[in-house]
Amino acid sequence: MPKIGIFPAAGGLGSSIIDHLVQRVPADQLILIARKPDSLAELSRQGATVRRADYEDPSTLDRVFDGVDVLMLISYASFEIQYRVEAHQAAIDCARRSGVKHIFYSSLAFGGDLADTSVAHVMGAHLRTERYLAELQAQGHITYTAIREGLYSESFPIYTAWFDLADPVDEITIPHDGSPPGVTWAKRDELGEATANLVAAYVQNPDTNSLSFPYVNRVLLLSGPRAYSLRETVEILGRAVGKEVRIREISTGEYAALSTHGDKHTYHGVDLAREWATAWEAIQHGETAVVSPLLGELLGREPEDYETTIRGLAREVRGRSHGVDAS
Repeated sequence: MPKIGIFPAAGGLGSSIIDHLVQRVPADQLILIARKPDSLAELSRQGATVRRADYEDPSTLDRVFDGVDVLMLISYASFEIQYRVEAHQAAIDCARRSGVKHIFYSSLAFGGDLADTSVAHVMGAHLRTERYLAELQAQGHITYTAIREGLYSESFPIYTAWFDLADPVDEITIPHDGSPPGVTWAKRDELGEATANLVAAYVQNPDTNSLSFPYVNRVLLLSGPRAYSLRETVEILGRAVGKEVRIREISTGEYAALSTHGDKHTYHGVDLAREWATAWEAIQHGETAVVSPLLGELLGREPEDYETTIRGLAREVRGRSHGVDAS
């Protein structure tokens, strides 16, 4: 059976993909690569191969993908463009030299209906990585599937000026008035499950050029079942915490100057708050409002709606504050 590599085998999406993948393929089919391999001890006991590598240290990538047939490459967590692109390309080049045949890449659901442009700064590195994969495929080096993962329902803080369910404010100040078009929020664990289903379907299909796996050399969009305007998004947050919450629109410059960011927009010593603000411009342009049925098709059920996910998160927060298990 083909060996499946996952890098980085950590973080919310990576952990979710692994959790669902081990229910579909034997653990000894997995090669898990992470900055802290000790965190994968239980999967190692189940038979998975565990290796160490780190995007931040490109030298660790050399030969780390040896023996991997299919790689699930999860994007480097950053808002940067050039640094992020170089990190992705280094991993892809090492994977190719190690003989990896197919790469699944976790992209992001900006860009509307699979457009190859976006006004969102955060999408820049994803678009360039998608293009790099396509160039390598055209040269006959690899095949690929780029998955534009929907904006996580759980990622609402970065789109709502760090709204905190544990300490909610009544006013959110962002460079957006809250009106449509909105965001097709998707639950992160369902994105992980759907992605795992894609990877499992690929490795279990002996003829990857057949119609039974029609996603080779394609960019896919996984989205939630409907778009929520940011005003609706904030109203749902308010209902979850029992408080009326409203949006106050401010300029991009005012947003960048907010003290509430702390260092949340800072990468390698550079404050990217102004660059991050282009995400709201992309939302205004409808880039995150496209509904795709593919997530539901891969799950075999209707994806969880945004309000259900947020209410669940709010229950967890209340449970922690009272010292009880709210799951």
